Amino acid sequence: MQQDSRNLLIAMGLSLLVILGWNHFYGAPKVQQARQTLNQLNQIEAGNPAQPGAAGEPGRLAAPTPLTREEALAQSKRIALETPNLFGSIALKGARLDDVSLKNYRETTDPKSPNIVLLSPSGAPDGYFIDFNYVAPRGVTLNLPKADTLWAADGDKLTPATPVTLTFDNGNGLVFKRKVSVDEFFMFTVADTIQNKGKEAVTLFPNAGATRQGLPKTSGYAVLHEGFIGVVGADQPSTELTYAAIGKETNNAKVLPGEGYAQGGWLGFTDKYWATAIIPDSSENYKGWFREFPGVTPQYQADVFGEARTLAPGENMALTTRVFAGAKESKVLDHYQNDLGIKKLDMLIDWGYFHFLTRPMFWLLEEIYKLVGNFGVAILIITLVVKGLFFPLANRSYLSMARMKEMQPKIKALQELYPDDKVKQQQEMMELYKREKINPVSGCLPVLLQIPVFFALYKVLFVAIEMRQAPFFGWIKDLSAPDPTNVFNLFGLLPIDPTHLPLFGHLLHLGIWPLIMGVSMWVQMKMNPEPTDPVQKTMFAWMPVIFTFMLGAFPAGLVIYWTWNNVLSVAQQTLIMKQAGVKVELFDNLRKTFSRKAA
Repeated sequence: MQQDSRNLLIAMGLSLLVILGWNHFYGAPKVQQARQTLNQLNQIEAGNPAQPGAAGEPGRLAAPTPLTREEALAQSKRIALETPNLFGSIALKGARLDDVSLKNYRETTDPKSPNIVLLSPSGAPDGYFIDFNYVAPRGVTLNLPKADTLWAADGDKLTPATPVTLTFDNGNGLVFKRKVSVDEFFMFTVADTIQNKGKEAVTLFPNAGATRQGLPKTSGYAVLHEGFIGVVGADQPSTELTYAAIGKETNNAKVLPGEGYAQGGWLGFTDKYWATAIIPDSSENYKGWFREFPGVTPQYQADVFGEARTLAPGENMALTTRVFAGAKESKVLDHYQNDLGIKKLDMLIDWGYFHFLTRPMFWLLEEIYKLVGNFGVAILIITLVVKGLFFPLANRSYLSMARMKEMQPKIKALQELYPDDKVKQQQEMMELYKREKINPVSGCLPVLLQIPVFFALYKVLFVAIEMRQAPFFGWIKDLSAPDPTNVFNLFGLLPIDPTHLPLFGHLLHLGIWPLIMGVSMWVQMKMNPEPTDPVQKTMFAWMPVIFTFMLGAFPAGLVIYWTWNNVLSVAQQTLIMKQAGVKVELFDNLRKTFSRKAA
């Protein structure tokens, strides 16, 4: 049974190794492979600038002409955008939201580095923009707002205090007025009013869409979703599709809901720290579309396509759509969810399957940060808190392991007494456990109960934007980035970056903190007697080395957490074993290890 317990622990370690290894060796390369494959596809002819789909289907935008960002911005007259958190402009051509940068976030820790650019105009590198258009039924010709429509504006600057109104008269009786406003954070409100001054009824489909040109750059981690995301229908679960997965859908498109129309909800694109979401009015009927148009420059669209609306002569129609475009700050998303009634908007942050643990963990981390002023220190403290909460379970686990060690001479005697009768060995061991009142698997249960908490904390440290560019001490200037030092260039003495080497460069992230983590893991494994099985012995010997290389490319905050957790586990196990009167194997194992090396 002790062998079974050891096998269970090995299986748990291997499971964790598989998860991290798949992400490191398979997940990230797959993303790169998908990017290369898509870029090799032949370009598909785009058609007209506003090519309509079938009735009840959004149109496709034209393939862009490659331009610099400055050239693309110059293609249209613009209204300046300025808020406490955003700056940029709105294009009067197409009334398109296509120039948004984040005022309080920069590309690197250097305060002089460029601001994060979220939205860019069509044709610019990584084009990414929001459209609000209308589509006529197929076979019907109407002069409706589209990508090349030039709107008139009543102002030249959009701020939280000064909304702007755009106007377009199609010359055939339809007058479109669009009031655009923005709050102090990341929410735009687009209120359209359409007046039919003509003599005939007009039918049209409202269509708001987010478009990305070119395969977006992603982090490449399997534990993080980046791509299409939406809650189509206020009470529906979220739908998530990666950029690779959408190509596997029929006609490279996914329509939600499958039958009828939805009310409430939102859809858009999510990156690790940034997102866009189109939020239709909760009373509007609509379908959500996720689509890919392959080509040399693939194009991805997330559309809110409304139900057909008919305006009789003299009638007006009002339609309000909101757009979230900004950083995925938890408090801001909660504000929109609670105060504006946008259900499940907090799911833009990938809290994971253990969200019921992840959210409280994040709250605790933030509260500790408010007290200490450093997220690195907050990580150390929250690790202590988690250890304290699980101390009774860990105490029971280590005591059970200590009792099992006391039984080793008797178990070994039984194995020698019945060397060829495994059934008899097991029967006698069970009788021994029964007499000594020992449960051989009781030490594993506390470990199993801690796994969800571990992954919840891991998820918080990985996805929370508050960790981005948060410094620790010394050389760690960004807890969300890997340790910048590297043993393979002698910690900066050699003018090379080994991580940029082809084929295996991604394996060469090996800084100071990953090395410390590897040593702490090795010391922790030396706390217990060496396995007698040679396969297990080899696996235990190599596991710290494997984890050191694998975690080298992980965010420094995670590596610091793991190192500190290992140190606390060693101290905790030492204390409990001494209290139980059981010999601590650490120093004997270290002595044996180094004596063998010396010999």
